[in-house]
Amino acid sequence: MRFMIIVKATADSEAGILPSEPLMDAMGTYHEALANAGVLLDASGLRPTASGWRIRYAHGKREVIDGPFTESRELIAGYTLIQVRSREEAMEWARRFPAPSGEHADGEIEVRQLYELDDFDSGPAADRFRDLNMSKS
Repeated sequence: MRFMIIVKATADSEAGILPSEPLMDAMGTYHEALANAGVLLDASGLRPTASGWRIRYAHGKREVIDGPFTESRELIAGYTLIQVRSREEAMEWARRFPAPSGEHADGEIEVRQLYELDDFDSGPAADRFRDLNMSKS
C-alpha cells in the first residue's frame, strides 16, 4: 500500500523561505528512519507556485495559467511517498512526521492512499498501464 504524506503550503513556503536548520535536521532524522525501515519511496519539497503553472481544461480547450495561485486555499509545499503494509502503519508514520513549520507553529499535513493497478478491473486501458508499470522494473 502506498501513501502520500502531503505538506500543506504556508505564507512562508509560498514566499520561498526555506526551512530552518533545526527543522531540516528533524526532517532528515524522520526520513532516515523511513529509509532504514524500507518504506521510503520518495520525498521532496516543492518550489512556490510563482514558479509553476496550471493547465485549465474547459470546453475542449487547454489554457496555460502561470503562478502564483493566490486564489487557491490549499497549496502543497512538499510530499513524502511511503509504501507500507497497512493503513495503520501509514498512520503510525504520519503521526511521527515533524511539524512542517516548526514545533510551535501552526501547520498541517494530509495523508492519502494511492490507487494501485490492482484496484482497476482488467481491460485494454488498465492493461496498458500495467504494461507500462512492468517496463519500469
